[in-house]
Amino acid sequence: MSDRSRSQRPKRTGRSENPNRNRSGSSESEKRGFGSRRSLSETPQEGPKPTRHQGGKKKGHSKDTRNQRGPGRHSTKPKRRPALKDVDAPLRLNKFIANSGVCVRREADILITAGAVTVNGNVVTELGTKVQPTDKVVVEGQRIKPEKKHYLILNKPKNFLGTAGDKQGRRTVMDLVKNATRELLLPVDKMERMDTGLLLFTNDPEMAERMRSSGTKFRQLYHVTLRQKFRAEHLADIVKGIETERGFIKASSAEFIDESKKPKEIGVEMHSNRPKALAILLEHLGYDIERLDRTVLGPLTKKDLPRGHWRALDREELNLLRMSL
Repeated sequence: MSDRSRSQRPKRTGRSENPNRNRSGSSESEKRGFGSRRSLSETPQEGPKPTRHQGGKKKGHSKDTRNQRGPGRHSTKPKRRPALKDVDAPLRLNKFIANSGVCVRREADILITAGAVTVNGNVVTELGTKVQPTDKVVVEGQRIKPEKKHYLILNKPKNFLGTAGDKQGRRTVMDLVKNATRELLLPVDKMERMDTGLLLFTNDPEMAERMRSSGTKFRQLYHVTLRQKFRAEHLADIVKGIETERGFIKASSAEFIDESKKPKEIGVEMHSNRPKALAILLEHLGYDIERLDRTVLGPLTKKDLPRGHWRALDREELNLLRMSL
């Protein structure tokens, strides 16, 4: 259509012309393309908004702005950390090499760029290349395999130190799992000598670090036996939280196991990465702990696992554990 015929078209009433339309007949927004944002200078300026008494928002329909982030305010909601990778997921080639114990990642990068690494018979020089755990990786003529990751759960008995070693030569939990695998497995947290219950072992440093991290608070359930009768009013106190000499500590829930028969026994649910948090909380209230048994650790339970025995996690348990972290 020519400019002359366009100019002869009658104008519609009640509709203002677009000031941004140019001589070619296309508007500025059409030039920018669909989805493009206007700059601040192009954005039409709105007039003052009406006040509540001048026909503003109706009562009962006001928008709750308490959770909106205003100028100078920062969200207090913790950032969600990325999920742990599946054990069979592809790995970067430098991490694959580092996991085999040949060298650290930086040195692996040098070997890769120098052409000293082959994957399934092909020389790979590009950094960032990913490989499968089953791929054949050769470094300087020698095939390497990453250390296999193991995850064991132990039902710890009493009279064993819950640490990796002891200078005095006393028995530790390492004595109970020493023949489980060829690789060295370490406990992810510490337990006192007289404590019993679930303790996780692994040679996966990423998972162990995540479980020890201050941002990780996965579910733990304890069966606690005290030397004194537990006062009922303290159930609410420990759930509300108490400021102790070791900081503020709270339980997620607490109840008597059987108040009529055994008022010295309570079940307590915690969401904390501090192994001694519950003991500190109860001792602060003046109780002496006779036995502390961890019956649930994240998605793991000690069902069908006798005291002093261990078992490997199955794939479903491992996936649930990764999701909880």
